[in-house]
Amino acid sequence: MTKILVIEDEELVRENLLDLLDAEDFDTIAAANGRVGINLAFSEIPDLILCDMMMPEVDGYGVLTTLRQDPLTATIPFIFLTAKSAKADFRQGMDMGADDYLTKPFTRAELLSAIVNRLEKQAALKKHLLSTQTANVALSPKMQLLETYLQQVVKQGKFSEFELYYQPIVDIASGKIIAAESLLYWESPELGLVPPVEFMQLAESTGLILPIEQWIITNVCSQIKSWQYNLDFLPLSINVNVSGSQFYDPDFISKLSELLASKKVSPQHLEIELSESTLMQDITNAIAILGKLFSLGVKIGLDDFGIGSSSLVNLKELPINTLKIGRYFIHNIDSNPQKSALTKAVIEMAHKLNIRVIAESVDTEAELDFLRQSNCDAMQGFLLSRPLPAAELENFF
Repeated sequence: MTKILVIEDEELVRENLLDLLDAEDFDTIAAANGRVGINLAFSEIPDLILCDMMMPEVDGYGVLTTLRQDPLTATIPFIFLTAKSAKADFRQGMDMGADDYLTKPFTRAELLSAIVNRLEKQAALKKHLLSTQTANVALSPKMQLLETYLQQVVKQGKFSEFELYYQPIVDIASGKIIAAESLLYWESPELGLVPPVEFMQLAESTGLILPIEQWIITNVCSQIKSWQYNLDFLPLSINVNVSGSQFYDPDFISKLSELLASKKVSPQHLEIELSESTLMQDITNAIAILGKLFSLGVKIGLDDFGIGSSSLVNLKELPINTLKIGRYFIHNIDSNPQKSALTKAVIEMAHKLNIRVIAESVDTEAELDFLRQSNCDAMQGFLLSRPLPAAELENFF
């Protein structure tokens, strides 16, 4: 019997859901808050979870984040129940890995349709996985499914399933939007909306990353060209994340140079973002490649600083324009003395080297206030805006 976990703090809503599901012969378990719901998810391993988005203490976002981080619960279909109607709330949930959402009040038919749809997709994917199982047993079932369909997209050239989103980056002092980071979303017919965090690392580890990143940078340049001639908000720079596979490709610089020339894109509108781990793979070679990028006129950013294997000392050797401090340091930075001290040190050192500092994943006013007081240059995160399709970014301005 299919087991469904209902996490809902409103007793009347919870009881109505349980009655309806019991009448449809589902095996149900219930939690009155997020903390109990997380414990039940780990102990019961349900086939599907219905979770209220707004709850005290641990909300639906917190439940989803916790469950997606553990292999035991990472692939359980997760449907948000919410009274909110703002698209930003839905998008945030989908970005974090939710499979669907229902807006209260919803009908019995809507609820059952959502449940059946997700269960059928899950069953179909598992069946497909078993029929195409490879020797790669190191990947989780979910990752094997992602790889199967990602292989199809790349090998069959179905790049129309991809769409670029852009998350604004704002100057903290002036409030002016100075850049936007491009992020690739995958609208898979079989899997639904897949955010970049779920498949880009897989693409690199399986050798699929080069054609995907070439598609990304080509389309980013086309978008920059459109904005360059038709809109007033450039000079805005668009940031593109580049993997180690592409960065160390011997043809990377020449292809990028040819692309900029063919699209007639001003190089200063493009910023290449690289992770610390990418640069530390071969620091001598990396510095040489960075020098060539710098000569092209494109900007260079160091992403997620402090997570990799480099240090503040390495910064003076790198010809970079911006440094990004990632979510690990920013989350609750206002209340964590160790994170606060480290972040202040990074900002101070970067400024001495004339490097702009951007804080990523800023979600609360308290985090922003701390960054403002610490003279951080810019920020991005859900406090400002979720990632937006190109047309919505234009409206955002």
